Amino acid sequence: MHPIGIVHTAASDDEIKTNYKDLDATVEILSEYSDGLDGLQDYSHIFVIGYFNKLRPEQLGVLKVRPRRKLREGMRTEDLPLVGVFALGSPSRPNPIGLSLVELLKIDGRFLTVKGLEYFDGTPVLDIKPYRDEYRVGTYRAPYVNLQP
Repeated sequence: MHPIGIVHTAASDDEIKTNYKDLDATVEILSEYSDGLDGLQDYSHIFVIGYFNKLRPEQLGVLKVRPRRKLREGMRTEDLPLVGVFALGSPSRPNPIGLSLVELLKIDGRFLTVKGLEYFDGTPVLDIKPYRDEYRVGTYRAPYVNLQP
């Protein structure tokens, strides 16, 4: 695999960890892949697949984690369940690959302005896929969303 682009953002890593949904970022597509953007401007949302290049060695290959985002809501680490990484969106994974659904605000040449990207500045982008209506589900289960402190 070879990156097709890179993420640029003025936000700090901490800002992204706590408030990524409200932040804009730029995805720069490498010039040799810019022809692949043709037609993307007609979509409101896209998936950005990235490579987690800032993971610490102890985060690689991990199979059990705690839903740490709940710490920001007042929960204590010891109260969080230990679950498999495939049940969470944790960056700690066997393969450091991320999937982020973002709003596509504009395309200027090979630069995409997006909102809601949860990747740090400098994150390599592996691929982009458009969001389509058939991905939508009416009801779903998400067991760790409603945990309360």
